[in-house]
Amino acid sequence: MSKPFIGNHQFNLIRKQANLLVQAFRAASAPHVAESVRDDAKYRIWSAFPDATEHQFRLLENVTEARTEEEVREGLRSLEPYLTEFPRLTNQRLRQLFPKVKKWNPPDLSAVDYRRLTYLSWTDIASGRMFLICEKNGQLVGIEGRFTPLHQKNVCFLCGRHSEVVLFSAISKVKPAHAPSDYYKAVGNYLCRDCEFCNRNIAGVAALDRFVREVTGAHES
Repeated sequence: MSKPFIGNHQFNLIRKQANLLVQAFRAASAPHVAESVRDDAKYRIWSAFPDATEHQFRLLENVTEARTEEEVREGLRSLEPYLTEFPRLTNQRLRQLFPKVKKWNPPDLSAVDYRRLTYLSWTDIASGRMFLICEKNGQLVGIEGRFTPLHQKNVCFLCGRHSEVVLFSAISKVKPAHAPSDYYKAVGNYLCRDCEFCNRNIAGVAALDRFVREVTGAHES
């Protein structure tokens, strides 16, 4: 059995393409229409796994080569054992990621599904702070910022869904050369208020990686 190799966001991408394939099966009046959708789905899915082995590509074909709606559903189920886990978190690890925070209300880590997690975020209503943890270059990164409830729907910058969002802003540690001592820059984005909903829909990490770079100054390895 192959080791887990599918990240949460990659599984969401596969599921999205699988749903498009199911819709094509239901609506296509000519076989070539469904085949065109299949070719596009295969390209998008395979592009998300540039380092996949031959065996892993064969596993992905459980979805991309499915010929019926039931085969697509079964193909998705067959991939679930190959989901990778987000690094396990403890309250002690949270403290290490946010050492300057003295008072807060950490999330209930026992309720976290680590196999369906690309990032973890939570808010502290009393302080108006928001915390986000993600993995970059094999290391956990913690970002602390302010959140502003908007009480309205907008497009989340991570998952692209139209949902209830907050404005999450963090002070960038990146300082241009010759910047004055009092220089600062806030990086803000609309982010899903519901972290679980966002993690069930995020299909790529480019926006998350860019946000981390803008705030922390970290570069790709």
